[in-house]
Amino acid sequence: MTISGPTRMVLRILTIVILAIIYIPLLLVLVNSFNVNKTFAWPPRDFTLEWWRRAAESQGALDALWVSVRVGLVATVIALVLGTMIAFALQRFSFYGRDSVSLLVILPIALPGIVTGIALNNAFRTIFGFELGFGTIVIAHATFCIVTVFNNVIARLRRTGVHLEQASADLGASGFTTFRLVTFPLIRSALLAGGLLAFALSFDEIIVTTFTAGANQQTLPIWIFNNLFRPNQAPIVNVVAAALIVFSVIPVWLAQKLSGDAESLGAGR
Repeated sequence: MTISGPTRMVLRILTIVILAIIYIPLLLVLVNSFNVNKTFAWPPRDFTLEWWRRAAESQGALDALWVSVRVGLVATVIALVLGTMIAFALQRFSFYGRDSVSLLVILPIALPGIVTGIALNNAFRTIFGFELGFGTIVIAHATFCIVTVFNNVIARLRRTGVHLEQASADLGASGFTTFRLVTFPLIRSALLAGGLLAFALSFDEIIVTTFTAGANQQTLPIWIFNNLFRPNQAPIVNVVAAALIVFSVIPVWLAQKLSGDAESLGAGR
């Protein structure tokens, strides 16, 4: 498709404006984490590492970080197992209602977070009689983390097909051997990419967590929200937010790189 010069220029300007709206506030958070002024006066008159030192010594932030890491890891493991199984079931087998099941699997990530949070809160407390805590957070996060794994794995299965697996079976390999030596290597990067994205999604989630955490559990995003408007905690919160920005890039970048490398290998075949 050919694009005219004026249209190309407009698209470039729009792209620059959109990227500036997204990333300039993030850069301000990073710069303000070194701002010597507690009120984040702009421009900064000086820079300091004091807030980073205090953030590293903040027990509340460290406890919340540990909760977020544990929730993210457990939810990711659950998502990897269930998301992969569902992807294989929907891609490898044909049965009545397959499209409906696919829709139901993807739906949790499409629904507004507040709707999911209220629904899970009611289900945990009134139907199952669960006490809100670590377990309910994990279950809630797994419901939408499954989607990221499912999407990555089913997309890979659609690209690879079943010819190599059929060839392995024709040569006498068992189902487990075929999965271990043929199928798993083909979907390995998709699993890793889906797992990284699932962990990042869980680690940053706040809306659903607010409705399912209870009073005794506090993840890092909830800790940030609760301390955001406290004058003494504001600089520390800013540092934690800056650190999250930096570390959140890593799993997303790795997932994108893994997906890109896998597509390149697929094209090479």
